[in-house]
Amino acid sequence: MKHSNQLKFLSVAVVGMLLHFGSVQAEETTHGFLACGQETYIVDGQGERTWSYPHSTRDGYVLPGGNIVLTLSKGKRYPGGAVIEVSSAGETLIWKGTQAEVNSAQPTGLGTYVITESGEKPRLLEVDRYGDILVQFPLDCQLQNFHMQTRMARKLDDGSFLVPHLLDFAVRHYGRDGKVLSSIDTTAEGDTKHSIHSWPFTAIRHGEGNTLVCCTNGNRVVDFDADGNSVWQLLNEDLPGAWLQDPCGGQVLPNGNVVITSYAGGRKDADAPKLIEVNRDKEVVWTYTDGLKHGIHHFQILDTNGVPLAAPPLK
Repeated sequence: MKHSNQLKFLSVAVVGMLLHFGSVQAEETTHGFLACGQETYIVDGQGERTWSYPHSTRDGYVLPGGNIVLTLSKGKRYPGGAVIEVSSAGETLIWKGTQAEVNSAQPTGLGTYVITESGEKPRLLEVDRYGDILVQFPLDCQLQNFHMQTRMARKLDDGSFLVPHLLDFAVRHYGRDGKVLSSIDTTAEGDTKHSIHSWPFTAIRHGEGNTLVCCTNGNRVVDFDADGNSVWQLLNEDLPGAWLQDPCGGQVLPNGNVVITSYAGGRKDADAPKLIEVNRDKEVVWTYTDGLKHGIHHFQILDTNGVPLAAPPLK
C-alpha cells in the first residue's frame, strides 16, 4: 500500500510538472508596434497607445535611438508628400516630395534615406539627412497611374535596391546605376489575364536570397526563392476566416514568423484582424484588432513579449 501511494504521488507530481511546463510554453505572444496609415501611432504589448503623430503616413521606422522616420501622405502642408524624422526635440524635414507623392522612405545604417517618388518621372533617390541626393535613377514602371507605380522600396546589404511595382505585377531588383538586374513576376499561377490583382506592395529580402511579397488586392502573400520561384504562399483558405483583406505591409521576424497587415480588414467588420502573425506552417500565432473601420497601411513590430527586436527590421 505504501508503495502504491508513492507511485500515485509521483504520478501526480509528474502531471503537475507537465502542466506547469505546458503553461510556460503556451505563453501568450504580445507585440509592441508602430502603425502607419490613416492614423500614426505606437502601441505597447498591452495594446495601449503610447505615442501618436497627427498626420497620415505611408511608411515608418523607429530607429534604435528612439527617433521615428515617417513618410507623410500628401496633404496641404506637403502636396507631394514628405519624409520627416521625429525626435524628442521636434521634427526635421528630410525630403519634400517634388511629384505626385512619396511612397516610402527607408533609413539605412549609413544614416541615409532611400526614397521613392511617383509621378510623370517616377524615381528612386538616396539622400543624406540634409536632403542632398547621393543616388537617383528612374524607375522602370507604367506611367498612366501615378498612385500605383511603386510602394516599399528597400536597399539591400550589397547596395542594390528592391522595388515593388504594383500594376506591373513585378518586383524589380535595381543596381545603384538604375539597371534592372532581375525581376520577380507576381502574377498568380495560370492567371494570364491578370484577373487576380496580385499587385506587389512589400518585398522583403530574407534568408538565402528569398523575397517575401505581400500582394495587396490579390489577397496573397508569396515567398519566392532566389530564382523567382514561388516556394510558399498564404491565402485566405489557410486562415480561420477571410482575414487577408488587401495585405499591404509585412515583416519577417527573427524567428521566421511573418506578420501581415490587412489594410481593408476593418471596412466590413471593425473587429476583423488588422495585423496577423503566422509561422511557416501557416498557424496563427498572434492577431491585433482595434474595433476601428480603417486599417493599417504599414507597420514595424518593435518587440515580442517585451523584448526589443534586433535592428534592422525586415519590412
